[in-house]
Amino acid sequence: MRITAVTPIVVDAGWRNWILVKVETDEGITGWGECSDQAVNGVAGAVRDLTPVVMGRDPRAFEQRWWDMYRAFQSSPGGIGAKAIAGIELALVDIAARARDCSVVELFGGPTRESVRVYWSHCGTSRIRVHGLMGTPPLRSMEDVAALGREVVSKGFTALKTNILFPGDPGHVYFPGRNPGGATDQVASNELIDHIVTQMGTFRDAVGPHFDLLLDLNFNFKPESCLEIARALESLHLMWLEIDLYEPEALAEVRRKTSTRICTGETLYYERQYLLYLQARASDYLMIDVPWNGFAASKRVGELAQTFQMNIAPHNYYSHLSSFISASLCAVLPNVKIMEIDIDDVPWKDEMVTNVPEIIDGQMTTPCGPGWGVDIVEEVLHAHPVV
Repeated sequence: MRITAVTPIVVDAGWRNWILVKVETDEGITGWGECSDQAVNGVAGAVRDLTPVVMGRDPRAFEQRWWDMYRAFQSSPGGIGAKAIAGIELALVDIAARARDCSVVELFGGPTRESVRVYWSHCGTSRIRVHGLMGTPPLRSMEDVAALGREVVSKGFTALKTNILFPGDPGHVYFPGRNPGGATDQVASNELIDHIVTQMGTFRDAVGPHFDLLLDLNFNFKPESCLEIARALESLHLMWLEIDLYEPEALAEVRRKTSTRICTGETLYYERQYLLYLQARASDYLMIDVPWNGFAASKRVGELAQTFQMNIAPHNYYSHLSSFISASLCAVLPNVKIMEIDIDDVPWKDEMVTNVPEIIDGQMTTPCGPGWGVDIVEEVLHAHPVV
């Protein structure tokens, strides 16, 4: 079997972009991967740059293909390069499983579980930013936030993750640490901290004492403010406060000084970077982005976390393909806390796949069909290009 074509497909998914990678073979087996990122030209271009490295080679030897691509991009072992490698590798893993008429879960020795618990991610975030596109109610008040919390419970979920929301007409989401033109001091004012406590308290009152709440701070604050926020939220007993910091010792200091549990890792690559956070005991949970690391590398990171007795949680705010990929990772590891999934999304999201994730009582069923357990309807992807 030989690779005959590698095609990145960039999709406009409303408030973010999806990048899917299609790999074709001379035996008629096609595999799909995902490496979604906002740098669509960079990632898609890197996929094209890597195409000669794998063209004409056997896709079933995906481990060797990964090392071929890694050596080609060794001077850029993270970021755009890693995402492009991951997108291709995921498609090769899909092909390897399909060629054996088995699931990726079976190919990697699973399943370790029949389903994985999922949390409703970006809860409220999407409704503030693009509620019209999704056909969902806007969030104009804290009562709307409470109503959303009750809706999540009514749909069987047992956990939700949100960002810092400012309901209104229009409302906005607090993202200065990530958006161009944002503040570089990354300081949380007393007023902002009070608002965060009010928001999370509103969710807590709506969902009850046993429901799990998660708050994502992203790159919005320096360690000092992260600690202040973590301490202010202690009485609400979050499952975790998610913090992105590229200094593991600083994050470890935050963790030591609060009872609020900490999660990090969604922007890290490969074992070398994760090891620093594990050695520093910087967090309670590690997040792994499979579309940015690839499947085999993500499994290695998960196994590394297991040696430190830490659970992982896949970062997954992309398409349904990513959800099948991430659930497959959960099914081949013993140490999984929970998995991210976006429920509010573009109305045509279900149309791009032949079957959607099965979620029952807040649990996604482990994929069991050939490859990732899902096929892509390519015409739907091309109907939503990034322009």
